[in-house]
Formats: sequence, C-alpha cells, structure tokens
Amino acid sequence: MTSSDPLLPERLARAITLGGPIPLSQYMGAANAHYYATRDPLGARGDFTTAPEVSQMFGELIGLWLADLWDRAGRPPARYVELGPGRGTLAADALRAMAKAGFEPPVDFVENSPTLRAAQAERVPHAEWSVDLVGLPDDAPLLVVANEFFDALPIRQLIATQEGWRERLVACQDTLFLPIAGDRSFDMIIPPDLKHAPPGSILETSPATVAIVRGLAARLLAQGGAALIVDYGYEGPAVGDTLQAVRGHAYANPFEAPGEADLTAHVDFGTLREAAEVEGLVVHGPVTQGAFLTALGIAARTEALAAAAPERADDLAADRDRLIGEEAMGELFKVIALTAPGWPVPAGFA
Repeated sequence: MTSSDPLLPERLARAITLGGPIPLSQYMGAANAHYYATRDPLGARGDFTTAPEVSQMFGELIGLWLADLWDRAGRPPARYVELGPGRGTLAADALRAMAKAGFEPPVDFVENSPTLRAAQAERVPHAEWSVDLVGLPDDAPLLVVANEFFDALPIRQLIATQEGWRERLVACQDTLFLPIAGDRSFDMIIPPDLKHAPPGSILETSPATVAIVRGLAARLLAQGGAALIVDYGYEGPAVGDTLQAVRGHAYANPFEAPGEADLTAHVDFGTLREAAEVEGLVVHGPVTQGAFLTALGIAARTEALAAAAPERADDLAADRDRLIGEEAMGELFKVIALTAPGWPVPAGFA
C-alpha cells in the first residue's frame, strides 16, 4: 500500500453509503491508521516537526528527568517505554543522557507503523516493540514517555444545535466528505455549565485517551513507575473545535483526502488528570512545556552546548526559544506526570 493508494477514501465512502454517516472518531481513526502506516511524517521532508526533532536538548532533559526519578525511587530495575516514538529521536537522546547518569534500562516501544519501526530500529537497535500496552513486559516498573501521542488519538465531537446537543458525524457525496450533525440527543452527558452554549459550539471528547490512561494506570499500579505526557492542549471541559489536518507543514482540510494528512486535536489535560486520579495514580501538573524545561535547566544546557560549539550558539538559542517561548511551543504545549503511589514527586512540578 502506497501513500497515494486511493482505496481508503473509497472504502470510507462505501461504508458511509451503505451504513450512513459515521462518527468523526471512526473517520479520524481510519485516516490516521493509514497515514502513519505508509510514511515517515516527520522533519523537513515530512508534514510536521516535533520537539525532539527541534533540538537534542528536549530528549536529553527528559532522560535526566527519568534518571533522577529512578534514582530517588531506589534505582529499581525499571524499563523505558515510549508510546508513539516517531523516529526514535527522543529515545536516543534520552537514553544517552540516562546512561551518563548510570541508568541503562531495557527499551520498549509501542508502535504500529512498519515505516516508523524501521526508523526507530536505526536509532535504538536494542528496542523491543509492542502494538499496545497489553504487550509490554510485566516484570519491572515502567517509565513511560508519550510526546505528541495523545493528540493523534481519535476524538468525538458533540455540536450544539437549535434542537440540543448532537454528535458530529461524517457524511459523503461520492468521495467528498463533510461533517454533519446527527439525530441522536447527547444532552444528558454535557457538563451543566456548557449545556446552554450557543448553537455551533463544539465539545470534544476522547474515549481512546481515557482507555489508554486506564491501561497505563493498571500497569503502574501493579508494577510501579511513572508516565510523562507532553502534548499541545488545554484544561477542559471547554468548547471549541480543535480538529486540524497538517500536510507539508501547512494546515489542510481535515475532510479532504483522508489518510494523506496528519489529523490531530488538542488534548484535554483536565480529562487526563481526572482519568488518572480515578484509577488511583498520583497526578503532577499539568504545567507548560516552557516552565517544565526551564525548571529542568534548559538554559544551562544551551550554554554548555554553545560553549562546546560556539559556531552553533545562535542556532542553539533559537532552538531553546522555540521549545520554551510563549509564542512558540512553550505555552501551548503542556506536561503532566502520573506516578504510582509511593513514588517520589518528579522534578519540574514544584
């Protein structure tokens, strides 16, 4: 199957023609499954750039964060786990920093894409792969990292209409896809302070996110450990349409050419926090990425790298500013940590 394979739009159109409009979550899940299975989407030649691709400092600081937590937890035989590791860049940088701190854990990646698994194997050749949390080993505490993972999970959208709240569905005409409001009422699940939002208001939910947090919680409660989640998002519940498509480093129509653009939505960190707390985990944050990386010492790391390579000083400063600047990634991106009861309070969440 190639990235130009026309079968996905045709399959979706056929399913809609035969069975009627489908939930946005089903459309988004199918589109992203095809998208990630058929390409390396990262970097200048891809569609978007993530923090680990901006600078090695991002991965290094996360590695030191993990090593510090491991050390204060008594240096257990923990495993490094990453959900959706991209090219493996973050892991490679983090593992290098951890090794300098005396921590060299076995590595487990949760990844479905054959293309990205191959890229990860080049950077972290000793890794093991699973397709989901169920496949992870159960013999040691887990130190889990998820950077820009949750934003790509399918969302449901509920839209306020004159008749009340309805689910946003995807309909089609030939292979032209468009969002519509369904007939079924969802008024009973709308938070009280949002029930009377004006028509056109959109509330997003992500059952997939809650399911993964529950899966993480089950593992951390049974095995010990922590999870560090970094993503762009907000603390909800709140109304707003955050669904977006990115292709060639530019925004695209999410309902055009499914499977050919990265579909994402902003992560509701309020839901993340509540889901983790309900399961019994200890939650730290969220804090902004800028505050988190600043607390971990990105300024000192920038200076150290610049001292070692003065010709790169301006580029290093620009990379730092992109990671922590309020108008760049520093404010929109949030960081939250989930720890098993009894584990130390992690750095960066004072």
